[in-house]
Amino acid sequence: MGAVDLFAEVGGMPLSEAAARFAAAGVPVFPCVPGEKRPLVRRGFHDATVDPGQVTAWWSRWPSANIGIPTGAVSGVEVVDVDVHVTGTGFPAFREAHRQGLAAGWAGLVRTPSGGLHAYYPVNPDRAQSSWQAARAHVDFRGEGGYIIAPPSKVLRPGGVRAPYRFIVASGDTPVPVDAARLREFLDPRTPIPIDRARAQRFARQGSDAKVLAGWVAGRGEGERNRGLFWAACRLAESGASPDTTLDALGPAAEHAGLRPREIMATIRSAYRATHPALRTSVEPVADERRVVRGSPGRVIS
Repeated sequence: MGAVDLFAEVGGMPLSEAAARFAAAGVPVFPCVPGEKRPLVRRGFHDATVDPGQVTAWWSRWPSANIGIPTGAVSGVEVVDVDVHVTGTGFPAFREAHRQGLAAGWAGLVRTPSGGLHAYYPVNPDRAQSSWQAARAHVDFRGEGGYIIAPPSKVLRPGGVRAPYRFIVASGDTPVPVDAARLREFLDPRTPIPIDRARAQRFARQGSDAKVLAGWVAGRGEGERNRGLFWAACRLAESGASPDTTLDALGPAAEHAGLRPREIMATIRSAYRATHPALRTSVEPVADERRVVRGSPGRVIS
């Protein structure tokens, strides 16, 4: 748990020095926009490195850049992200999961700028776990395909105040990996997405026609948008559509439903990993989130 071991140490450091300390300890890092969570490098967390020369070059160019750490096997950490929004808080769900033994075993806790929580866990080397969101529970999981912002980074809050990621405490016990699948099932039980019989028959006749699926995704409300997009993307993946074709077909509909570009791409990637585990999709995140379709198919907005 190299990252967690350093959190107390880097708390008062300049960001450039903290980034160098993480890299020296073997924790890959990459720079994010000062006061924000968006990557400054083109490939985002895919560009994370422990190379001291590269880290020094990045933070010499952007001395106030926040520190991003990819989650999963590359860093050895996975994170349960307890959100606090105007629409709700994830603390009740997280506390109940902890009481049930589904979120115990954390290595360290970090208070986030919104008042939420990052609970860090060691990676199980024998079990890769993908990132996911449990929107209704206000809890996310950061594993393979995800990243977090690490202390002593700061995020700009309403009112112009930059609030820090603050290390709270390290566990006094030996940390153990979290079972992300069991945790997700507890927080957001997987139930079949309700569609009427006539629509189900129409999907079967039309071979999961992209237009029908896109129209259905566009009508999903808050709390069902991610799950609906995931379900629709799985249907297109199973029918043989390429990842880019699925993004072009479902991207505008998902945006209409209220999803952000990065959420759309992450959800479609997850769908292809679930249906074709050996397939590496071409739908990759980029720093400026331009790879999103608005309007006509194939149109990329700069």
